[in-house]
Amino acid sequence: MAETTWLSKESFDRLSAELEEMKTTGRAEIAQRIEAARSEGDLRENGGYHAAREEQSKMEGRIQELTYLLEHAEVGEGSKDTGVVAPGLIITATVNGKEKRFLLGARQAQDWVDVDVYPESAPLGEAIMGLKVGDSTSYIAPNGKEFTVDILSIEAN
Repeated sequence: MAETTWLSKESFDRLSAELEEMKTTGRAEIAQRIEAARSEGDLRENGGYHAAREEQSKMEGRIQELTYLLEHAEVGEGSKDTGVVAPGLIITATVNGKEKRFLLGARQAQDWVDVDVYPESAPLGEAIMGLKVGDSTSYIAPNGKEFTVDILSIEAN
């Protein structure tokens, strides 16, 4: 089953523009660099050729990542009901005794918000989804440690 990720309209538009630029201009520029390096002769010792091919590989990986993300994104302003933890909201919580403030949403939103971002599919996100202010829970982190979480506040982004 595909994982749905919340994205604001602004994040969705920026990522869509990045994807479109890479699929058009970016691919064309790298293809030109590869062809120019290829015309220099022996490819086994051609650093420019190998660098361009590596850059092409990284870009194609990013194109696949963005394509998947955008196809499976839920676009909107997030939940307006700040009474329950949901994607698109800023959560303030005590996590193992330390207060944290973060957005529950796509990691790609990190570039456009001034708080940490946790995906709703991450262990923390899954543990707190649907909780209310004053609720407590715990979850097991990928490193195997158990963390306790107390929800302090929920606000719209």
